[in-house]
Amino acid sequence: MKSIRLILASTSPYRAELLAKLGLPFEAIAPQVDETVHSDESATQLVQRLAEQKARALQNEPDALVIGSDQVCVINGQIIGKPLDRETAIAQLSQQSGKTIRFYTGLAVVNTNTNECDVTVDTFDVTFRTLNQAQIERYVDLEQPYYCAGSFKSEGLGISLFSTLEGKDPNTLVGLPLIDLVTMLDKHGLSPLG
Repeated sequence: MKSIRLILASTSPYRAELLAKLGLPFEAIAPQVDETVHSDESATQLVQRLAEQKARALQNEPDALVIGSDQVCVINGQIIGKPLDRETAIAQLSQQSGKTIRFYTGLAVVNTNTNECDVTVDTFDVTFRTLNQAQIERYVDLEQPYYCAGSFKSEGLGISLFSTLEGKDPNTLVGLPLIDLVTMLDKHGLSPLG
């Protein structure tokens, strides 16, 4: 039996760092996926669709389990993605100040030998401290979280923005639900525990 390759369909250093925790060798390859939100698409539907599309974008890779993941948060009923610039990051954090925000992280694993795809969505709730403008600007200038959904890095200084965190897997907040991932990989015969 050929050994199965593990591929992360992402160039995110945060997701790669999380996946490395499992001690399994893997490759990271950028998927070519249009991440435009469809009209009337819920946050759950969006991250589920994009996670699967990212994983399936690399389904021509031989003998592989391909991991796709996507994350958004919802603020005041609106789906919010990566801010991409300072002004948007400040605006997002200002909207989140003093509120509880839900993050949705889609996870998909495609087995390129069988074309089987497992998909799930994990949620994580974050309650923000009440932050003033100076605190928000200082945080954004220090960490520049422009490529992070919700405009923060919870694995860094972003932790100082929160009053409480609630969810089954803290890795979900960073962008890769490892508890669900281990279950999915195990189903396909790949386990970090051998």
